[in-house]
Amino acid sequence: MPADLADATDVRDLLTATRCVLFDFDGPICRLFPRGASASLADELRTLVAKFGAEDLLTAGERGAIDPHVVLRAVHRARRERDVAELLDLMEESLTAGEVDAARRAWPTPYADVLIEGLAERHVRLAVVTNNAPEAARCHLELRGLRGRFAAVHGRTDPGLMKPEPHVVLRALDSLGCAPEDAVMIDAGTFSIGARADVTLIKPDLEWTIDTTLFQSMSRNTPFHGWKLKGRAV
Repeated sequence: MPADLADATDVRDLLTATRCVLFDFDGPICRLFPRGASASLADELRTLVAKFGAEDLLTAGERGAIDPHVVLRAVHRARRERDVAELLDLMEESLTAGEVDAARRAWPTPYADVLIEGLAERHVRLAVVTNNAPEAARCHLELRGLRGRFAAVHGRTDPGLMKPEPHVVLRALDSLGCAPEDAVMIDAGTFSIGARADVTLIKPDLEWTIDTTLFQSMSRNTPFHGWKLKGRAV
């Protein structure tokens, strides 16, 4: 249920009217890797990649990324051209273990417990939808005494189906027996140093020229090459 919320009253009214609420894990419920703590796990995955002699699968940006999901996705991306099945299995095993360990020490998001308890008391059906391992989310919720408040916990099953792909959200809705229009999703939104980047800044007066040679996509077909535009994400 998309919504343009102006103030706390809008949020309260929206949650009052909903049947189901989907929570992302890292952000709305906790800070899984505060202060860039995910970097060591990303390095661990890159070490596995190096042991398999597959460093060429990573771009320059992926070799320096602190998000382990970036590394996992990069190797998964190459599965049609290279036999990386064993490597992906080892990476998933290492990533899950690292996320579960981090979940035991994660920083609770302020007031998340109050919101979760309040929704559960009103018999709103709750689920977790996350790109992290479901084991990590379950571990953290159990430590905080909140696991019983959630009807379902859905996490990473396939690196190619992680959000923003809708797969995990649709699985959660199906498990709750809830239509999309009857649900609200509380997605990640942590604006602080070391947090995941989920905010886009737009400079409306910035003038720039479309250059297909700079596209990150493998497809560069566009009739707009060379066009001068105004306004861009920075």
